[in-house]
Amino acid sequence: MQFFWLYIDDLVGKGLDLFTILQLIGLVSASTFTTALPLALLFSSIMTFGNLGESFELIAIKAAGIPLIRFMRPLFIFTIFLSGLAFLFANNIIPVTQMKLTSLKYEIIVSKPALDIKEGVFYDKIDGYVIKLGKKESNDSVIRNIVIFEKKFNLQDNMIIAEWGVMRVSKDKKFLEFIMYNGWRYQERGLKNTTNTEFTRLYFKEYKKVFNLSSFQMNKGNDNIYDPKMLSIRQLSLAIDSLKNKDSIYSIKIKREVVPYMKFMAYKDSSKIFVALKNVQKIKSFDEILSDSASSDIKESVGYQLTSILNNIETIKENYKSNESSGAYHAIEWHRKFTLSFACIVLFLIGAPLGSIIRKGGLGTPLVLAIVFFVIFFLLNNFGEKFAKSGEWTVYKGMWLSSAILIPVGAFLTYKAMRDSQLFNQEFYYRLLQPIKVTLRKYFKK
Repeated sequence: MQFFWLYIDDLVGKGLDLFTILQLIGLVSASTFTTALPLALLFSSIMTFGNLGESFELIAIKAAGIPLIRFMRPLFIFTIFLSGLAFLFANNIIPVTQMKLTSLKYEIIVSKPALDIKEGVFYDKIDGYVIKLGKKESNDSVIRNIVIFEKKFNLQDNMIIAEWGVMRVSKDKKFLEFIMYNGWRYQERGLKNTTNTEFTRLYFKEYKKVFNLSSFQMNKGNDNIYDPKMLSIRQLSLAIDSLKNKDSIYSIKIKREVVPYMKFMAYKDSSKIFVALKNVQKIKSFDEILSDSASSDIKESVGYQLTSILNNIETIKENYKSNESSGAYHAIEWHRKFTLSFACIVLFLIGAPLGSIIRKGGLGTPLVLAIVFFVIFFLLNNFGEKFAKSGEWTVYKGMWLSSAILIPVGAFLTYKAMRDSQLFNQEFYYRLLQPIKVTLRKYFKK
C-alpha cells in the first residue's frame, strides 16, 4: 500500500492490463517478505502461547515438570530455520525482484508518456522544458495547439508554437519525439545585462523535437536505476571493498591538485633565514622587506593561489563525501540482510513468553500487542538506519540498534514467563493499588 500511494500519480491512467498489475503487485509483495516475516512470527507466537495459556495447557505442561524453555525449544529451532530461509530469500530472491521491479516501473512510465501530459496543463516533468497541449486526439498520439518552453537560463526562455503534431516514443524507448507542423520558433540571443539583443523568429512546416525519457523515470528520493538492494552479499562485499580502496586515490589527488599550488613548500627552509634576519635587523613584518608595488603583487598572487587551493579542496571533499555515502548505503544493505533475518529470532523470543504471560488467545489482544512491539522494532530500525546514513553513527551500531534493545526485553519477558509473572494481569494491579486506594479514601475523609 505504501508503494502504491507513493507512485499512484505515475500509475493511474496508463491503461495497464491485468497481468501487468498482478506482476507489479507480486514483485512489490516479494520485496516486503523479509519485513513481513518477523511480524508474522511475532503475531503467531503470541497467539499460539496465548491460546495455550487461556486453555490452561501451559499450566498442565509446567505441572508435568516441563519448563517453558524446553517447551519452546522445537518452535525456536523452527524459527531459526525460518530466519535462515529469510536470509536466503533476501540474498538471492530480493535482488532479482528489485531489478525486475525497477525495470517494470520504467516500462510502465515510458509505455504511454502521452497520457502523462494533460490537455491545457503546463507539464514540467521533463528537465529543461515546459509543455502545454491544447488538445489531444483519442489515440493520444495526434496533438494540437502545441506550446513548448525551453529553459536555457538565457535572457528569456526559447519558445516553440505549432498548430498540430504527432507524439511518439522511439523504438529503443529512450526518447520522446514531437513531430510538429506549421509552427514558429522564437529565440532571443545576446549578452546578459544589455539591451543590444537579437530576436529571431523562424517559421517551419515540419519540425522534430526529441526529449530524453530519463526524466520520466520514477526518481523518488534515491530510487535510481542502480540500487544496492539489487546486490547479493558477495556483490555488496566486493562493492564495499572497492569503495574503501578509493580512499588512497584522494591522497594522490591532493598531491596532484593541491600541493603544486603551495609553492612556498619548496622554500620552507628559507623561513629560518627570515627569522635570523628579523632578529638581526629587528624587522616587525614581512612587508618592510618589500616595496609597496611588490607587496601588492604578491598579495594578489597569494589570493589567486588560495582560491585555487580552496576550490580544489572543496571538489575533493565533495567527492570524498559522495564516496563515503555510497559506501554507507552498501554497508547498510549488507547488514540489512542479516538484521531482518535475526529479527525473526528476536521477535519470537518476545512473542512466545509474552503470549504465555497474557494468556489471551484469538485475534484481538495478540494482534494489538504484535502491532505495538513491531512498531517499536520498525521505528528503532528506521532511526538506526537514518543515523547510519547521516554518518552520526557507524553502520554497525545503526543497523543493529533494534536487536540490541529488544534482546534484553525478550530475556526479561522469558524470565517473567518462567516464574508465572502477573505482569499483564489486571487483578494483580488491582490488588496492588487497593491499599493505596483505601489510604487515600481515609485521608480525604479526614
